[in-house]
Amino acid sequence: MPVPLIIDTDTAQDDCVALLAGLLDPRADLRAITMVAGNVGFEAQVRNAFMTLNAAGRLGEVPIHLGCTRPLVRPWVSAEDVHGDGAGGLDMDFDGCEPEREHAVDALVRLAAERPGELSIVAIGPLTNIAMAAVRDPEFAANVGRLYIMGGSNNGRGNITAAAEFNFYVDPEAAKAVFAAGFDITVVPWAPLTLDQAVFDQTALDEIAALGTPLAEFFTRVCAATLEFDRSVGIDGTTHPDSLTAALLLHPDLVRRSARYNVDVETGSELTRGYAAMSWGVHGLPDNATVVEDVDAAGFHAYIKALLATPTQPARPFR
Repeated sequence: MPVPLIIDTDTAQDDCVALLAGLLDPRADLRAITMVAGNVGFEAQVRNAFMTLNAAGRLGEVPIHLGCTRPLVRPWVSAEDVHGDGAGGLDMDFDGCEPEREHAVDALVRLAAERPGELSIVAIGPLTNIAMAAVRDPEFAANVGRLYIMGGSNNGRGNITAAAEFNFYVDPEAAKAVFAAGFDITVVPWAPLTLDQAVFDQTALDEIAALGTPLAEFFTRVCAATLEFDRSVGIDGTTHPDSLTAALLLHPDLVRRSARYNVDVETGSELTRGYAAMSWGVHGLPDNATVVEDVDAAGFHAYIKALLATPTQPARPFR
């Protein structure tokens, strides 16, 4: 049976690819897209989500709910230096593209309560909406079947500071609260997993471009700015942690190794703000998450290429 899920996103670059997995994979039953402040300006994120729906040929079929437009207690920090507008300058006619009136936090609470234990959430932005939903409804964590989080580094380097990965850095208080709330959590960390196994090098990018489908063209366009940034910091290709997270939820056979950890997030130090301390079982701390340590990289790359080979008919032309 298809997996009922919500994707909570700050839509830019690879978030768009993760949404394509939710929209096109036969194993996915995408119930809603919820928006959280993160990568780029909030309005740009919403536009990028609508453009992804259009690229998938599913414009108007999946509701988009607007969530928290800033972190819990801190000013918003963007990644526009990495992603630009998040869509490589892509545009379309947005006439009639309206998000739902129901707030994302209320939608998360409602949808989880409607199917207790069955709904999965893929959280690929800062965890503000998830933390707020846990406060809004004390039963929310129990009602969510599985929470897959793209965030943190497994005691490794960050990507916005030496210590921190972007999603946890933007709203560390939310991340800390989520790991203490009792969810069934699986973490897909930035380092070392993304850097070692979810980078598409030039050969892979050329193979995708050669597909010639609307989705392949969409992928190439939305990843262009990030590719340029990644190369400027020594990464030989585009990074795809968000689509990896969605793929692992839908296809757990791609996971080669994972382990239980106690995960906590630093909030008190500016030097290590957002650092994910992942204790591997020798410090007397109770485990609260499964952390993915190794994946079938070739299988993941093949999955994304197959996804982008899917023929679609966008309802509106891109420009």
